Amino acid sequence: MKIMHTADWHIGKKLNGFDLLEDQRAVFDELKALAEQEHVDAIMLAGDVYDRALPSEEAVTLVDQMLFELNREMGLPLLVISGNHDSGVRLRTGREWFQSTGLYLNTRLEEAFSPVTLGDTQFFLLPFFQPVDARLYFKDETLTNIQKAIEPVVAKMQTLFDPTKRHVLIAHFFVAGSEHSDSETLVNVGGLDAVPVAALAPFDYVALGHLHNKDAVRAEKIQYAGSLLKFSVSEAHQEKGVFILDTDTMARRFVPLAPLHELQTLTGPFANFLHATPGEYDRDAYTAITLTDTAVIPNVMAQLREVFPRVLTLARANGIEGEVVSETTSVKISPMAMLDKFFEQVTGEKLTPEQAEWAKQALAHTKGAE
Repeated sequence: MKIMHTADWHIGKKLNGFDLLEDQRAVFDELKALAEQEHVDAIMLAGDVYDRALPSEEAVTLVDQMLFELNREMGLPLLVISGNHDSGVRLRTGREWFQSTGLYLNTRLEEAFSPVTLGDTQFFLLPFFQPVDARLYFKDETLTNIQKAIEPVVAKMQTLFDPTKRHVLIAHFFVAGSEHSDSETLVNVGGLDAVPVAALAPFDYVALGHLHNKDAVRAEKIQYAGSLLKFSVSEAHQEKGVFILDTDTMARRFVPLAPLHELQTLTGPFANFLHATPGEYDRDAYTAITLTDTAVIPNVMAQLREVFPRVLTLARANGIEGEVVSETTSVKISPMAMLDKFFEQVTGEKLTPEQAEWAKQALAHTKGAE
């Protein structure tokens, strides 16, 4: 069989205030086209379907439409688990009758011990879980962190192995030796959140979600799908897409997917960006800009947005002229004045009266709490 491995859709996510629903729909259409082109037999979605436990109506509508198109219109079995961003209770709505169309959706630990068999492979769908879930299920108070909890989970799954089949684990957690990126939510329990690679050895393939970088861990049988889109500036140089797993050989192949809008980082003088020739830069991309200028530039952000309407961040590589204060000088400035000055330096604009009022209320609330 050919199985597509994807994860971390994060439907409903915003990128520095920009709504990504259009981008997420566009990359999903590419995923659909690839599934048809490759004649895949099923799709594994390893968690974080939504970006929030309480997704917007628009996000719910889009996810419903995506799952319907894959499962009902294309007739593909779907193997889906909840991630740490999902609300298991909300995501599992309709689970009992989904299976009649081949949509297998697990959001509870106990459901992972009912494997799904498709062709030559047993799939174990292990949703994101906390150590307390394992303690209650196994009635073992010693399972105080995920490292300890994963051992009885895998051991019980092994008792269910059909020796004539391949065994694939679909899970959502952090594997020892992996690296987080800025857009991922750290999940730490008791200071230990990493599942040892050795604990996953019984499986022929481990299809992971949670980390957005497909290269976050290097292991023969363990693979993060990575996210479909770049969700932070730290992911600007990562390649995004899906994996195709061949269950005959258990070999996987990465297939990149092109975003509707790229994410880029640019460094240089302000004039180069302002007077760029057509085609010199990708003006439609989500853009993080670092200016090498040191002079104060009035309305800098507003001017840059005329060229790059999707500016995400603006930084200065060498600081701004006149901003160095002698270490021996004692400068007293009110929090509001400091905020106003900082805001103008970063955005090139003054705080609006409404923004200033919000800031004053926040400061007053903080002082009251202290």
